[in-house]
Amino acid sequence: MSWYEQLNTYFPIEEMKSRRHVEALLDERNDVYHVDRDELHTLLYVEGEDFVFVDYLLVSAEARGQGLGRKLLDKLKAKGKPILLEVEPADYEDTDTVKRQRFYAREGFRHADGVRYRRRSLATGEVNELEVLVWSPDDTATDAEVYQWMRATYEHIHTWRDKEFYGESYQPADEVLTLDEG
Repeated sequence: MSWYEQLNTYFPIEEMKSRRHVEALLDERNDVYHVDRDELHTLLYVEGEDFVFVDYLLVSAEARGQGLGRKLLDKLKAKGKPILLEVEPADYEDTDTVKRQRFYAREGFRHADGVRYRRRSLATGEVNELEVLVWSPDDTATDAEVYQWMRATYEHIHTWRDKEFYGESYQPADEVLTLDEG
Protein backbone atom coordinates (compact mmCIF):
# COMPACT_ATOMS: atom_id res chain seq x y z
CA MET A 1 0.00 0.00 0.00
CA SER A 2 1.41 3.42 -0.96
CA TRP A 3 1.93 6.19 1.59
CA TYR A 4 -1.02 8.10 0.12
CA GLU A 5 -3.28 5.03 0.32
CA GLN A 6 -2.26 4.60 3.98
CA LEU A 7 -3.21 8.22 4.71
CA ASN A 8 -6.44 7.86 2.75
CA THR A 9 -7.36 4.71 4.70
CA TYR A 10 -6.61 6.24 8.10
CA PHE A 11 -7.91 9.81 7.81
CA PRO A 12 -11.59 10.66 7.26
CA ILE A 13 -12.48 11.55 3.67
CA GLU A 14 -13.51 15.04 4.84
CA GLU A 15 -9.91 15.75 5.90
CA MET A 16 -8.07 14.30 2.91
CA LYS A 17 -6.53 16.26 0.09
CA SER A 18 -6.55 14.48 -3.25
CA ARG A 19 -3.41 12.65 -4.29
CA ARG A 20 -2.96 15.15 -7.17
CA HIS A 21 -3.18 18.05 -4.71
CA VAL A 22 -0.60 16.56 -2.32
CA GLU A 23 1.78 15.61 -5.11
CA ALA A 24 1.49 19.06 -6.68
CA LEU A 25 2.22 20.68 -3.30
CA LEU A 26 5.30 18.48 -2.91
CA ASP A 27 6.47 19.27 -6.45
CA GLU A 28 5.55 22.92 -6.83
CA ARG A 29 5.40 24.26 -3.26
CA ASN A 30 8.42 22.35 -1.95
CA ASP A 31 9.78 25.60 -0.55
CA VAL A 32 7.14 25.31 2.20
CA TYR A 33 5.42 21.90 1.86
CA HIS A 34 7.52 18.94 3.02
CA VAL A 35 7.33 15.20 3.53
CA ASP A 36 9.17 12.95 5.98
CA ARG A 37 8.29 9.31 5.43
CA ASP A 38 9.46 5.74 5.60
CA GLU A 39 7.75 2.38 5.95
CA LEU A 40 6.62 3.22 9.52
CA HIS A 41 5.39 6.80 9.19
CA THR A 42 4.27 9.64 6.95
CA LEU A 43 4.54 13.25 8.03
CA LEU A 44 3.43 16.04 5.69
CA TYR A 45 3.93 19.56 6.97
CA VAL A 46 4.13 23.21 6.05
CA GLU A 47 7.07 25.26 7.27
CA GLY A 48 6.41 28.95 7.16
CA GLU A 49 8.70 31.71 8.31
CA ASP A 50 7.02 31.94 11.72
CA PHE A 51 5.29 28.58 12.23
CA VAL A 52 4.99 24.92 11.27
CA PHE A 53 1.66 23.32 10.34
CA VAL A 54 1.29 19.53 10.53
CA ASP A 55 -0.93 18.56 7.63
CA TYR A 56 -0.83 14.79 8.20
CA LEU A 57 0.98 12.64 10.74
CA LEU A 58 0.52 8.90 10.48
CA VAL A 59 2.47 6.30 12.42
CA SER A 60 1.77 2.74 11.26
CA ALA A 61 -0.17 0.52 13.64
CA GLU A 62 2.84 -1.74 14.23
CA ALA A 63 5.02 1.23 15.26
CA ARG A 64 2.54 2.99 17.56
CA GLY A 65 3.45 3.19 21.22
CA GLN A 66 7.19 3.06 20.51
CA GLY A 67 7.90 6.80 20.65
CA LEU A 68 8.06 7.43 16.90
CA GLY A 69 5.32 10.09 16.94
CA ARG A 70 7.13 11.91 19.74
CA LYS A 71 10.44 11.75 17.80
CA LEU A 72 8.79 13.21 14.71
CA LEU A 73 7.24 16.06 16.70
CA ASP A 74 10.56 16.63 18.49
CA LYS A 75 12.20 17.16 15.07
CA LEU A 76 9.60 19.82 14.31
CA LYS A 77 9.89 21.36 17.80
CA ALA A 78 13.66 21.68 17.27
CA LYS A 79 12.89 24.28 14.57
CA GLY A 80 11.96 26.62 17.43
CA LYS A 81 8.67 27.73 15.87
CA PRO A 82 5.06 27.29 17.00
CA ILE A 83 3.46 24.13 15.61
CA LEU A 84 -0.20 24.01 14.60
CA LEU A 85 -2.44 21.14 13.63
CA GLU A 86 -6.11 20.28 13.19
CA VAL A 87 -7.72 17.32 14.96
CA GLU A 88 -11.18 15.85 15.12
CA PRO A 89 -13.01 16.56 18.38
CA ALA A 90 -12.74 13.69 20.87
CA ASP A 91 -15.49 11.16 20.22
CA TYR A 92 -15.65 8.44 22.86
CA GLU A 93 -17.26 6.09 20.34
CA ASP A 94 -14.13 6.48 18.18
CA THR A 95 -11.21 5.68 20.47
CA ASP A 96 -8.65 6.88 17.90
CA THR A 97 -9.88 10.46 18.31
CA VAL A 98 -9.48 10.22 22.09
CA LYS A 99 -6.01 8.66 21.80
CA ARG A 100 -4.95 11.33 19.32
CA GLN A 101 -6.09 14.15 21.63
CA ARG A 102 -4.29 12.56 24.60
CA PHE A 103 -1.10 12.09 22.58
CA TYR A 104 -0.95 15.74 21.57
CA ALA A 105 -1.75 16.90 25.12
CA ARG A 106 1.18 14.78 26.41
CA GLU A 107 3.38 16.46 23.80
CA GLY A 108 2.51 19.91 25.15
CA PHE A 109 -0.12 20.97 22.62
CA ARG A 110 -3.06 23.04 23.82
CA HIS A 111 -6.36 23.94 22.22
CA ALA A 112 -6.51 27.33 20.53
CA ASP A 113 -9.94 27.80 22.07
CA GLY A 114 -10.63 31.10 20.33
CA VAL A 115 -10.07 29.71 16.83
CA ARG A 116 -13.01 27.98 15.14
CA TYR A 117 -12.56 25.86 12.01
CA ARG A 118 -15.67 24.69 10.15
CA ARG A 119 -15.37 23.65 6.52
CA ARG A 120 -17.77 22.06 4.06
CA SER A 121 -16.21 18.94 2.62
CA LEU A 122 -16.15 18.89 -1.17
CA ALA A 123 -16.14 15.07 -0.98
CA THR A 124 -19.28 14.69 1.16
CA GLY A 125 -20.94 18.12 1.22
CA GLU A 126 -21.06 17.92 5.02
CA VAL A 127 -19.68 20.61 7.29
CA ASN A 128 -17.06 19.26 9.64
CA GLU A 129 -15.54 21.05 12.57
CA LEU A 130 -11.95 20.49 13.56
CA GLU A 131 -10.15 21.65 16.67
CA VAL A 132 -6.94 23.63 16.27
CA LEU A 133 -4.06 22.68 18.55
CA VAL A 134 -0.86 24.65 19.08
CA TRP A 135 2.51 24.08 20.66
CA SER A 136 5.03 26.86 21.00
CA PRO A 137 8.54 26.89 22.46
CA ASP A 138 7.66 29.35 25.19
CA ASP A 139 3.88 28.69 25.23
CA THR A 140 3.13 32.29 24.26
CA ALA A 141 1.40 31.86 20.89
CA THR A 142 -1.85 33.80 21.08
CA ASP A 143 -5.11 32.72 19.49
CA ALA A 144 -4.87 35.79 17.23
CA GLU A 145 -1.49 34.58 15.94
CA VAL A 146 -2.80 31.03 15.53
CA TYR A 147 -5.76 32.39 13.58
CA GLN A 148 -3.45 34.28 11.18
CA TRP A 149 -1.20 31.24 10.67
CA MET A 150 -4.21 28.98 10.10
CA ARG A 151 -5.64 31.47 7.64
CA ALA A 152 -2.36 31.55 5.70
CA THR A 153 -2.28 27.73 5.64
CA TYR A 154 -5.89 27.55 4.51
CA GLU A 155 -5.42 30.08 1.72
CA HIS A 156 -1.99 28.94 0.46
CA ILE A 157 -2.10 25.17 1.07
CA HIS A 158 -5.60 23.78 1.72
CA THR A 159 -7.34 25.73 -1.05
CA TRP A 160 -4.36 26.10 -3.40
CA ARG A 161 -5.64 25.35 -6.93
CA ASP A 162 -8.74 23.72 -5.40
CA LYS A 163 -10.95 24.28 -8.44
CA GLU A 164 -8.40 22.46 -10.61
CA PHE A 165 -8.06 19.50 -8.23
CA TYR A 166 -11.69 19.16 -7.07
CA GLY A 167 -13.78 20.80 -9.79
CA GLU A 168 -15.03 23.44 -7.37
CA SER A 169 -13.68 25.82 -4.77
CA TYR A 170 -13.68 25.53 -1.02
CA GLN A 171 -15.36 28.28 0.99
CA PRO A 172 -13.45 31.52 1.53
CA ALA A 173 -11.30 31.68 4.67
CA ASP A 174 -13.70 34.12 6.36
CA GLU A 175 -16.44 31.48 6.25
CA VAL A 176 -14.23 28.66 7.51
CA LEU A 177 -12.09 30.31 10.18
CA THR A 178 -13.27 32.63 12.91
CA LEU A 179 -11.53 34.19 15.88
CA ASP A 180 -13.43 34.66 19.12
CA GLU A 181 -11.62 37.47 20.85
CA GLY A 182 -13.95 37.43 23.85
